[in-house]
Amino acid sequence: MTDALKRLSDEGVAIWLDDLSRKRITSGNLSELIDQSHVVGVTTNPSIFQKAISGGDGYEQQLTDLAARKVTVEEAIRMITTADVRDAADILRPVFDATDGQDGRVSIEVDPRLAHDTVATVAEAKQLAWLVDRPNTLIKIPATKAGLPAIAQVIGKGISVNVTLIFSLERYRAVMDAYLTGLEKAKAAGLDLSLIHSVASFFVSRVDTEIDKRLDALGTEEAKALRGKAALANARLAYQAYEEVFSSDRWLALEKAGANKQRPLWASTGVKDPAYKDTLYVDDLVAPNTVNTMPEATLEATADHGQITGDTVRGTYEQAKAELDALAKLGVSYDEVVQLLEDEGVDKFEQSWNDLLKSTEAELKRLAPEA
Repeated sequence: MTDALKRLSDEGVAIWLDDLSRKRITSGNLSELIDQSHVVGVTTNPSIFQKAISGGDGYEQQLTDLAARKVTVEEAIRMITTADVRDAADILRPVFDATDGQDGRVSIEVDPRLAHDTVATVAEAKQLAWLVDRPNTLIKIPATKAGLPAIAQVIGKGISVNVTLIFSLERYRAVMDAYLTGLEKAKAAGLDLSLIHSVASFFVSRVDTEIDKRLDALGTEEAKALRGKAALANARLAYQAYEEVFSSDRWLALEKAGANKQRPLWASTGVKDPAYKDTLYVDDLVAPNTVNTMPEATLEATADHGQITGDTVRGTYEQAKAELDALAKLGVSYDEVVQLLEDEGVDKFEQSWNDLLKSTEAELKRLAPEA
């Protein structure tokens, strides 16, 4: 069952699970995925926590205790989510130790309502790192304009970061620049660079969803021929940018000081269009020193029928650029699409967080001891 997953791992792609819940932790399911499905990391986001906590499995006792203490709903959510991340980090600790800190990591996101506030994002990142208190945590910071200086500051304090919600090549280059700036700050402060890790989460499927919609509206044969091409082209050109930045003189100076490369992470790899093969964003994004974080359905599909045939990224750059150029010629604005996707991404996570606040508040009231 896991031959394809093993081949993927052997090609240098770290398999992370894009999901977490208390039931997954306590049932032994997460341990099983690590042991049997080559899973070496976990990512979370506000939508994942909203689904897990609203589902109720395993949270009643902690919610009862929090209600008895009369904590605020914000504090309750942070106590619940950081407990899950801490427990998952402990389960993954052997992987972390075996890979010298590269994998075995669990990500937790800053409050999405802070996405456009640099100072508050830095403060929240420090608080989350303190609350979880595990070396194999990654603090997720969105790649908004306000997020970029926050990334540099947080890395500069020695806190490892998962940069999330990256859609555009220009923004991805700015993210890598922020990472290098942060490492330079950390080096100047005398910190051990070998202990700082980062991934840059480049979102994939949502690009096809938005661009395909625009191609369908055009309805021409040229437009139809480009369906399902944009997301892969965008991600492959991101990897080209990664290769350029992490072979630069600026990087080599940091590498000599012990720094780790910021790996590209393919996020949003569940296929949204049933017309496409369900392992599209796994099979066709195989490259060394990358991460693919998958929802469980994609993980299972890859294990069952994934076609891992070696590197499917390097050597594709000219074709990828030609495909994005062809979209521009049809009047599909790349800049407009990626900005829309970033705005929508922040809004969706904020809405999930607000939904989580409401449902948790209702549970705290329900479980509150009678006066």
